[in-house]
Amino acid sequence: MLNKLIEDADLYVKSLNETAVMVGYSIVYSSVIGLLLGVLLVVLRPGHLYANPVVYHILNTIINIIRSIPFIIIMVAIIPLTKWLVGTTIGVKGAIVPLVFYTAPYISRLMETALLEVDHGVIEAYQAMGASKRQIIIRVILREARPAVILGLAIATIGLVGASAMAGVMGAGGLGDVAIRFGYQRWEPDVMYTSVLLLVLIVQIVQSLGNWISKSLRK
Repeated sequence: MLNKLIEDADLYVKSLNETAVMVGYSIVYSSVIGLLLGVLLVVLRPGHLYANPVVYHILNTIINIIRSIPFIIIMVAIIPLTKWLVGTTIGVKGAIVPLVFYTAPYISRLMETALLEVDHGVIEAYQAMGASKRQIIIRVILREARPAVILGLAIATIGLVGASAMAGVMGAGGLGDVAIRFGYQRWEPDVMYTSVLLLVLIVQIVQSLGNWISKSLRK
């Protein structure tokens, strides 16, 4: 088994790189979109800074609808959009668009939960001191919610790792592609188990890193 692992080292390195690129780009884009949506879900809700029930319910409904669609269906359904944005629907580039489309609404919910944990009394105190709504969002809500935001992003990244493996089945490359194409279709169990082990290690590293950063911010 060790000899086989050494022989396939280049394959694993290539697939790890593809997975890292997919997850890396997707989490950056998804985080920006998800954080923006999360902030909007909080400040637009009734009784908050920019309360607007109509816009809030529309945004809330759209996010719920997108979140209810399985990743495989999203990947197929937005093929024209993916083709228009990145020029291809296969490979690593072709996977990033559906991964972002799938993950951003999920992150928005995680961000919403994290931001709602901020004590409303603290917000009211800053309002009484004359802080603007923009200052409250940036310097109070986002700042106070940093530990929970980091944990949420760690969870989202782990979900992206799983989705990227699923994208590999659709021709995106990465560890998922290696596990299916070499491990399953060619019936090489060692390749499949090694790919799964690498995915597990990535998840453990991401979660541990997220826990450590979050704990540091709480101090």
